[in-house]
Amino acid sequence: MSEYKLHCFAESGNAYKVALMLELTGQDWQPLFVDFFHGQTRGDAWRSEVNEQGEVPVLEHGGNTLTQSALILEYLAQQTGQFGPQSEAERRESWRWMLFDNHKFTSYYATLRFLYGLKKTGETDVTTFFRERATAAYRVVDQHLSQTPFMIGGRLTIADLSLAGYVFMPEDTGMQLADFTHIEAWKARIQATPGWKHPYELMPRGPAA
Repeated sequence: MSEYKLHCFAESGNAYKVALMLELTGQDWQPLFVDFFHGQTRGDAWRSEVNEQGEVPVLEHGGNTLTQSALILEYLAQQTGQFGPQSEAERRESWRWMLFDNHKFTSYYATLRFLYGLKKTGETDVTTFFRERATAAYRVVDQHLSQTPFMIGGRLTIADLSLAGYVFMPEDTGMQLADFTHIEAWKARIQATPGWKHPYELMPRGPAA
């Protein structure tokens, strides 16, 4: 039986953050497929038995059940001794970027991708709204990465893994991602890390994907 169990599905960038952390740190882990597209996370059974917040990822380890990707990343950094902050100042900086990620960088882009890239809504006022905000968030991160190879401390950390949740997803969002040259270079550095895998290789996909 695997030490870690991760409730996830391949299209979830938030789950990918945790799956990639588990893979890069060489953990014994098992993905448990969640049928998001057929409403599993919205069902009463899921919310009462797995996660009352109705979301993935959910990590099971040592009798603990953890939710929210940023919190799980910090937990895994503590458990494995890898990719975590090396000082209190780095810890604050790590949380500063992970909160920015969850509030803006991932949030806007993931919603845009879901609507435009997965649900195929076409261009609407809503997709335009989210694209503008995702683009603004990408500009912030691109500017930051023009000054440093990784988000904090000049090395790969959980802050990078948090922001990397959706940047490798293949679906079209209508954004000109190649224009963010510093993000593209940062992505290449992450991909060069031993053990890196694409989200669609690392986690199971459902029939409705």
